[in-house]
Amino acid sequence: MTAWRETLRQNKLLWFVSALLLYIALTLAALYLYPDDVEQMNWADREVFNAKIISQYSVNSAISQQKVLDRLGSPDITNALQHNNDIYQLLYYRTHRKTPDGITTADECTALLFKNRTLIGMGDKAVTDYQTLSQHGGQ
Repeated sequence: MTAWRETLRQNKLLWFVSALLLYIALTLAALYLYPDDVEQMNWADREVFNAKIISQYSVNSAISQQKVLDRLGSPDITNALQHNNDIYQLLYYRTHRKTPDGITTADECTALLFKNRTLIGMGDKAVTDYQTLSQHGGQ
């Protein structure tokens, strides 16, 4: 009888470990195989998501505009100009809410500045750089 109980106990442990490993595998698969869909997020979740992803960017990393668009989706506000045969685009992504009025304004966003579709600036400095370009002959 003791051998039978020991076998039963080992089988329960084996089932438990197997179920735990299956749960971990399915959780990891869901996290890595099904990326966040920004189009399906509510505004509060999207703000947090945008802020998290943008905080990982660096202007020294040569991040392409397409990579940003693929990850963050369409920007909330966009500006563009051409200066000395270069195209500058300023994309604003909402990262915080100042006034709960349902309207997204530039001061509720983090700006990303692209030159010929490569990230060259972020935040307030990106806005300042863009404004300087537009005042010096941007088309």
